[in-house]
Amino acid sequence: MQTPVLIVSGFLGSGKTTLVRSLLTQSQAAGVRVAVISNEFGALGIDEALLGGASEDFVELAGGCVCCQLSDALVETLVRLHEKVHPDRIIIETSGVALPFETQLHLYRPQVRSWLGEEACVVVVDATGSAFEGFVDPSGDATANDTFVQQVQSADLIVLSKVDLHDPGPMLARLSALAPGTPVLPAVAGDLPLDLLFPAGPGASREPAQHHPHHHERFTSEELSIPPDLAPEEVEALLEPLHALRIKGFVRTTSGIRIVQGVGRRIELTPAGTLPVDERLLGRVVVIRRTAGAHSEEDHEHRG
Repeated sequence: MQTPVLIVSGFLGSGKTTLVRSLLTQSQAAGVRVAVISNEFGALGIDEALLGGASEDFVELAGGCVCCQLSDALVETLVRLHEKVHPDRIIIETSGVALPFETQLHLYRPQVRSWLGEEACVVVVDATGSAFEGFVDPSGDATANDTFVQQVQSADLIVLSKVDLHDPGPMLARLSALAPGTPVLPAVAGDLPLDLLFPAGPGASREPAQHHPHHHERFTSEELSIPPDLAPEEVEALLEPLHALRIKGFVRTTSGIRIVQGVGRRIELTPAGTLPVDERLLGRVVVIRRTAGAHSEEDHEHRG
């Protein structure tokens, strides 16, 4: 029995985790056992809490990208899930700076290629255009974000998120130019059918993904400490001047525990609700910035 794989990719803050949460909710309701491998660029490890806590079906690989530094850990994790969990389906949520086609190549390693079924790559794109913030070069070229372009061009399907917050027309035009012919599905809060996104299932033939030269943009990750019992607006005032590509974490405010989500200049604090937040995560926020230049896999650096 082969196990189909869904790779969920997309740039920082595009809405990948929101989509995965929706797919997990649908899977549980349908009685489908889905294992999730979540990859975070930063070393803190926040998605475990955002996706509902630790279990044998969930593995978080933090502090790098599964397309390069953590590729061996990815394969080892797939083998362990196959042997101990026997999932019906597997979701791999890559970091926001990973290259999905490089991730796909590792699904053809000898340790896993015999039992993994067909894979599909879904790339989540933020309709508000946050992937282009800070990436427009002096000539006005809005495709200067090479990581985003490579992600989009490797997609089997593009999910256009946050269409309730922004007119999707301009982004649809950009996607049509960058990846002509790739289907695009609009979504609000990841509300798309599970069976629409997953590959067909066991028995389909698998062809290795085409290899491309592997070049990452240069990104850095750092962790900030936020004092407890600040008002939500005070937390926003601390983080807004950073102009980070991505901010993610948990803080204890005067209004209760809040999830901090930041994309570009937009900072949002939302109630954690019933999420099982580890006390050790409170007041710790991961900030991801872009630095100048691009580099190859051998020069791929992460600083925490």
